Order: sequence, then C-alpha cells, then structure tokens
Amino acid sequence: MTESEAYFIANLMIPDETGMAKLGIGPTRARRLQERFGSLDRAFVASESDLASVKGISQELACRIRGWEDVANAQKERQWAADLGLQVITRVDPQYPASLSEIYDPPLVLYIKGNVPETWPRGVAVVGSRETSHYGLETAKKLGYQLAYAGVPVISGLARGIDTAAHLGALAAKGTTWAVLGCGLDKMYPPENDALAAKIVESGGCLLSELPLGTAPDKRTFPMRNRIVSGLSFGVLVVEAARQSGALITARQALEQGRQVFAVPGRIDNPKAQGCHQLLKDGAKLVEGVEDILAELEFLIPRESMTPSPRALPANLTGDEEKVYAAIELDETPIDSITQSTGLPSGTVSSTLLRLEMKKLVRQLPGKVFVRTS
Repeated sequence: MTESEAYFIANLMIPDETGMAKLGIGPTRARRLQERFGSLDRAFVASESDLASVKGISQELACRIRGWEDVANAQKERQWAADLGLQVITRVDPQYPASLSEIYDPPLVLYIKGNVPETWPRGVAVVGSRETSHYGLETAKKLGYQLAYAGVPVISGLARGIDTAAHLGALAAKGTTWAVLGCGLDKMYPPENDALAAKIVESGGCLLSELPLGTAPDKRTFPMRNRIVSGLSFGVLVVEAARQSGALITARQALEQGRQVFAVPGRIDNPKAQGCHQLLKDGAKLVEGVEDILAELEFLIPRESMTPSPRALPANLTGDEEKVYAAIELDETPIDSITQSTGLPSGTVSSTLLRLEMKKLVRQLPGKVFVRTS
C-alpha cells in the first residue's frame, strides 16, 4: 500500500452504517496517525495496541483500521470514479492544492470532475443565502463576473441563491469557477443545478468533493464543504446572509484559516443583510465594487497579472455594433457615455443599441443605462 492509497482508504472509512463520523478516520485522526507512525500507510499495518495508543483512536476504531478491507472497497470506488470520468487526488499527490494543505483539517481526498489545474491559483469564495433578494442575486452575479474577468477564480458551493449567481457571473465572463459540493459527485445537489454543473466543467472549471461516491447531502456535510470553499481561496466574500446563514460559518472558517473576509452591505431593514452587517461590525472589509477586493489581491498577485486581456467581441457584428458594444463597460453604462466614447451620432447609437438588444447582447436598464448580457 502506498501512502496515497492509504489516504484514499482512510477517506472511505469516514462514515459508518449510520452516516456518522464517530467511528471513522477524518483529517485530524489521519494527521495524528501520520505523525505517530511516520506515514499513514504504516498505520494500516500497525498493531491494534499501537493504533489504540494514538489520541482519538479507540480500540474499536483500531480494530476497524486493521480490518480495513472489510470496511472500504477501494478497488470498487476507484472503478466507480473512473466510470464517472472523475479524477481522484489525495493529500500526498502533487496535484493536491497547496492552499488546502495549509488549513488545520485538509481533506484526505478530492474527487474532481473537470479540469485539474497544474497549480491551483488562489481564488475568491463568493457565498451567501439560498433565499435571497433580487439585489443579492444581481450583486453576486456582477461581482462574480468582474472577478472572473480579472482572472481570479470564483469559488462557491453550487447551492441555490448567491452561489448559483456567482457561478453564472463567472461563466458569463468566460472565466474560471470551481464548485465544491456537500455530497458525492454522483449525487448532484440541488438537482436543478445539474445543467450549471455541466457548464462549469465545459468551461474549464471543475466540481470538487471530499465525500465518497454515494454520499447524500445532509446537515453534517455542508459545514465540511464550507471549509474547502474558504481553504481554496485567499478571501471569502459574503454577498447577502441572515444572522443564522451557513455563509457565516464559511466566514468564521476563513478567519480561522487566516483568510480575508469581505462583506457587501445591504438595506438596514432587510433581514437577509443582517449577517453581512454583523461581519462588517466585526471587522470584515466593506465591498462596494470589485476594486475593493482586487486592492487586497495586489499584495499577493502582481498588478500586471490582474489586468484582463482584451475581450473578444461577439461574432457577426457590423462596424457600428462593434464600436457601441465595446463602449459598454463592465458596469452599467449611460447612453451619453456610449455616444461620447464612440463618436457616433446619437441617433446611430440609439438604433445600434436597439439592434444589440434584439441580438440579446445588451440590456437596457431604467434611465437609459445599458449593460452587457454576455
């Protein structure tokens, strides 16, 4: 048994028949075993008495480790993952994200569907409530778009609400987004995001989970998932969250991991914003626009690498359409600014914008303000 195989087997032993982790090997116990025996693979051939001498390893668990072949069918799990087109990496494999190795309880194994980066660049986690306002959804999508456009991976949990909006924003910018699931990768949750998950993979991003195949989502798996979301990031952005939102768990884990916490303010009478307001009172950085996040990133990423490359124009545009489309910024752009930037007559700009709307490339907002839709 190699050490990589030992981590894989240990991860399969996390749940018992009831789905609880009390009789399994988690990240903390694995670390103690590795420290005690020099490597995890040596722990699997140690005696029961030696295993039971390790803190957190009961006599029952020591017996379970010695008889691992009766508990964990590693060959079946590997074949199942291969049939689903998944890659499986463990803590000792070179493809394992360095940022996760830094946290207190790094996952033993990552199941990955999609592109596995050669090196995992630090991204920004965008999280928030599942039940959110229109303002929250639009803000998450806008910030996800702008982060991805600037070359920063957008990390979230594929949940309803803010997570979904952040992923969609990153995809619209043709950037990188990673989704960390709180279930096995064969158990898509929520099921309505199956198409979104496929788009993430097709776009060059990936889906991740530490949970063995067949694991259904529950109240225990989501907090486990959240520490990976924050661990992959340099900072966590909370867009909209109530006081009891799970997004605040992610924010707390980010602080414990030494990550930056950002929060978007909301209306003072909106209960869904109270969690963000509490984070701001506790010292989170207030975010009014993507520049507030990128300013912190400058300390970690050279400025030139944060400059977005020129964005390709949609195909089959006329000369006037190209000029008008290019004049629309990432943010909402007034028609007067478009006219000034293009130098075209106002009538030409208005008719061109109408054609772009009909092609579903731009959308008009109240006040003669325009945004790109792709």
